[in-house]
Amino acid sequence: MEASISPVMSYEDDSPGGSTAMSIDRLFPALLECFGIILCGYIAGRANIITPTQAKGLGNFVSKFALPALLFKNMVLLDFGNVNWSFLWSILIAKVCVFLVVCVLTVLVACPESRFSKAGLFSIFATQSNDFALGYPIVEALYKSTNPDYLQYIYLVAPVSLMLLNPIGFALCEVQKWKDQENQQQSKLRVMGHVLLQVLKNPIVFMVVIGIIAHFVLCQRIPAFMAEFVDGLANSFGGAALFYLGLTMVGQLRKLTRSTVVTLILLTTAKLLLMPLICKDMVDLLDNGNSSSQNHSSLSNYAFIYGVFPTAPSVAIYAVYYNAELEVVTSGMVISTFLSAPILYVSAWLLTIRWMDPQRLMDALQNVCFNISIVSLVTLVWTLAVLFLSKKYKRLPHMFTVNLLMAQGLTCVGMILWNFVVKTDNFIGQVLTFTLLCTSLYGTYVWPGLIALSLVLMKRFEELRVSPGVFVIVGWAIPALVTAVLLVSGGKMPDTTDPSFFYGKPQIISTTIILALSILLAGASFVDLSRGTWDQNDQIPERDTSCRITEDLTTDSESETPANTSINAGRACLICDCAPAQPMPDMIISTNMHNTPDTLSGPCGERCESSDCLLLKVEELQQASDRQTARHVLLCLLLTVTSLANLSSCLWLLFNRVPGRLYLELQFFCAAANFGQGFISFGLFGLDKHFILLPFKKRLHRLWNRKRAEEPAQADLPEEIRMTCHQFTKYHKEQCSQDIVQKRRCGRRTMVACFLGSELVEWLQQVGLAQDRGEAVLYGTRLEQGAVLQHIQQEYSFQDSQLYYRFTA
Repeated sequence: MEASISPVMSYEDDSPGGSTAMSIDRLFPALLECFGIILCGYIAGRANIITPTQAKGLGNFVSKFALPALLFKNMVLLDFGNVNWSFLWSILIAKVCVFLVVCVLTVLVACPESRFSKAGLFSIFATQSNDFALGYPIVEALYKSTNPDYLQYIYLVAPVSLMLLNPIGFALCEVQKWKDQENQQQSKLRVMGHVLLQVLKNPIVFMVVIGIIAHFVLCQRIPAFMAEFVDGLANSFGGAALFYLGLTMVGQLRKLTRSTVVTLILLTTAKLLLMPLICKDMVDLLDNGNSSSQNHSSLSNYAFIYGVFPTAPSVAIYAVYYNAELEVVTSGMVISTFLSAPILYVSAWLLTIRWMDPQRLMDALQNVCFNISIVSLVTLVWTLAVLFLSKKYKRLPHMFTVNLLMAQGLTCVGMILWNFVVKTDNFIGQVLTFTLLCTSLYGTYVWPGLIALSLVLMKRFEELRVSPGVFVIVGWAIPALVTAVLLVSGGKMPDTTDPSFFYGKPQIISTTIILALSILLAGASFVDLSRGTWDQNDQIPERDTSCRITEDLTTDSESETPANTSINAGRACLICDCAPAQPMPDMIISTNMHNTPDTLSGPCGERCESSDCLLLKVEELQQASDRQTARHVLLCLLLTVTSLANLSSCLWLLFNRVPGRLYLELQFFCAAANFGQGFISFGLFGLDKHFILLPFKKRLHRLWNRKRAEEPAQADLPEEIRMTCHQFTKYHKEQCSQDIVQKRRCGRRTMVACFLGSELVEWLQQVGLAQDRGEAVLYGTRLEQGAVLQHIQQEYSFQDSQLYYRFTA
């Protein structure tokens, strides 16, 4: 809730007499129609009614016949006399700005091996909207009865971006292909010529050019002999395109991996937050003196609606063509499509309500903040309890995370108190509550940048090199100092109950400065962290630590073992049987009957006691030393996105005397983001894997094993698991054992032939059984479910981590 609600209360209607510039009556039916057809396509693909090969045929029809015919028809009939060229320039400049921001940041952040292809595809993803299949029905529902000329802007904006921005993205992808070639024989000029030729051969671009020429030759009329033919193809586009969009969504979210989540968050933010805001700002800036106040406001709102349109499915086709970032593009297309629906509906609803009662708006906003704060405070108390009970608060960077959680909790407490204090005339109580609320809220803005900076320092020097107390002092001193300056020099606004506008414009300026500095610090830290993937940064130190722990424990064990019982090749146990092996399905046993050892006893004739297993101690110590760098990066990234929304709210209010109704939507989002930060923290740290989830899962696993022991072994195994286990056991298991299985010390007289879960994940990727780490984990999970492998003590399911596993036979 970062800018005042007060200016919104002085908002005046867009048109005289309170009439609105759009109609929302048909918006919900239009959204229901669009997403209903998408759902039908998804069901058809999920049920395999239409196969992927058949879906490609439908996609070719849509992109190479129906859409070009639609564009040709509308280019011929387009009335250029009623076009507001300032609006078109505004949208084009906004798209160029977003394109350049995404492109430059990707080149700076991405790894050198694929930076140009990522920059090209990600920039196209953030700027190419689904204008015709999804956008046109929504614009038609909103503006057909009030501003029908707005419909033609869809046909003007989309082809221009296709012909101007997409070629730049294609050029970057072609440069990446040229760099990846071993013998770079093609010249750069030839590469650029190839890109230009591909753009001109695109049916969409080609038919736009032909349509514009026909517009002047045929005098805005399609000849009667071809009108029915063109109409038939053009009218088939809408339903077919939406149905095809549903087909393309099948199975895309399965491809999400931990490494793609960060990229998806940034791309979705650029598409659904940055794009609409810049579109609206550009129209406000460039079209201010070219139209009436009513039409200018309507065009500004229309620009915001246009910016929310989700990414077009054609971007996925580009990703397939260049064989790059397919998982990110397809998953992002699905997520942006479904996130755009509520944003579009809420935005249109706010723009069409005829009046807003100031008191009701303030009460609604206060209730939202109050309710979210209560629930968020509960989640924060839980998360802090987990960090303290697991003793992670003593280590870095969890020590700083605790300070962030405390700031978030105090923010919620301050908001709860403010809800009661604001209703009284107690000025001292209001000032004290404001001090608590403002200081803690500023703290939630400062700490993400400091945590990101600490991760950079620990990455470079393997330790902080700066006293943690310095970070703690800075994290609390800056918010306290800014709040003190406001209290001393500022003046309380009369008749203001909004804590974000308690001290007026000086408070908004202070908030803007803190947010901007924190975003810059966090952004620079993310760029440095991305120079090497943070997943790898986590794993390499952990492996070194694991080796050191193993060596230390082994030395201790050997010092306690008498000389006459020292381990030798003749007496070493080759298998550490900490628990009985799970029964294997008959189908899998049959493939290894000639080579099945006795898993219940080793050459020593005695079983390994779990309490003496050194590898289990290694796992426990490894879990205790986990910095959870990936989770901290994700936490800082999500909070930085909310800071961007707050910064937009402040700038919107500073540069617009009457911010308008869309500002109210941003206001409610900022309120939910500021006082609901506890949900993000709880999702990342409240369900601690080693402290809560794995012990709970271990108990369920034991109950499940007990139940399975009483039932036939292969009764409930799906066919997919059976085939995966059969394939691996017959063709890959022997080679895998040679590559990754090692004999490690388990007890004083026992050794175990085992491997790390992360080692199997990497091996599956190397041999081509999995395309990424996510698929490798799914493959390993199937092997674990089919009893081909198991944890050395059968406590955990298969994970991409430093846990030890072994093959059961």
